[in-house]
Amino acid sequence: MIVANEKPIEEIRNMIAGYKRIFVVGCSSCVSVCFTGGRREVAHLAETMRVLGQKEGLSLEVEEESVLRQCEWEFVEPLKERVEKSEVTLSMACGVGIQTLAERYPKALVYPAVDTTFMGMPRKIGFFEENCAGCGQCILGETGGLCPVARCAKSLLNGPCGGAKDGRCEVSKDVPCVWEQIYNQLSLKNQLEQMEAITEAKNWSVGMAGSPRRRIRADLLENEGEK
Repeated sequence: MIVANEKPIEEIRNMIAGYKRIFVVGCSSCVSVCFTGGRREVAHLAETMRVLGQKEGLSLEVEEESVLRQCEWEFVEPLKERVEKSEVTLSMACGVGIQTLAERYPKALVYPAVDTTFMGMPRKIGFFEENCAGCGQCILGETGGLCPVARCAKSLLNGPCGGAKDGRCEVSKDVPCVWEQIYNQLSLKNQLEQMEAITEAKNWSVGMAGSPRRRIRADLLENEGEK
């Protein structure tokens, strides 16, 4: 899932200063799971905007809505009329959802109400941890299912380093050494010999380097053209 944090209300107010017709749009997918941009958070932000408007002597018109996934055009299409009649739209989706909304309605002012942070998982309610960097060349089959790129402070492909102590990372005692965890996982799987293998440098060009990444399924595109 994609994890995001709500922007400070002061930052949001500064972004939309001078506008009176505001549309707050949330997403019921990833940011809903991390309690950042779901229906409840949308309702809270919209009400906060109304209260602040009253305190400042402004008559703000604040509408609110949440869609299943803001990262797909078919789900933001029903928002057309409300986006176009608003002076500004505040998106509480991840960065992908925000860009989808802005691209679908190029004349609309679409601003982010959240900061996208990382891809991770919920360890428990209120605790989210990064465990994938989307590097484009997955080696989880060689590391016991644990990612050293995202979960090692140095992104070491061959570890551990000399700074780990008592199973904790030198960066912080609150951070476990993922390479010790990898060792333990491989031990449970009777695959410790994989610790001796040297992992060559990754092809970082398929990761964050270069132009925006794309995945194209020609067979699906052909089927779409037949409809």
